[in-house]
Amino acid sequence: MNVTALSERLGLEKDEFLELVELFLETGKSDLGQLKVAVQTEDIEEVVKSSHSIKGASGNLGFMEIFEVAKDVELNARQDRLDGASEAVDTIKKHLDQIAIEITGETA
Repeated sequence: MNVTALSERLGLEKDEFLELVELFLETGKSDLGQLKVAVQTEDIEEVVKSSHSIKGASGNLGFMEIFEVAKDVELNARQDRLDGASEAVDTIKKHLDQIAIEITGETA
């Protein structure tokens, strides 16, 4: 991950961007936990809400892999489909962990 390029794209100093990423990791972990439970309980409304939150935050910071996965989950849930949602939760978790390792040296 090129932190300098991502921060410049957003017009932020590197330390400001890293602070936002740390906040994103905290909220992302919480949103992902809610998404996982919602998928397990087939709570479509919560799947939409949680995936939308993850999509927005990741897109704003330029984490497009997470954005695309969350977008697909949200779009499917809006059509009352949870196809692939469990796998998507795992994929998002892997991406969050990867970002966390690169930024903090620890998993999310």
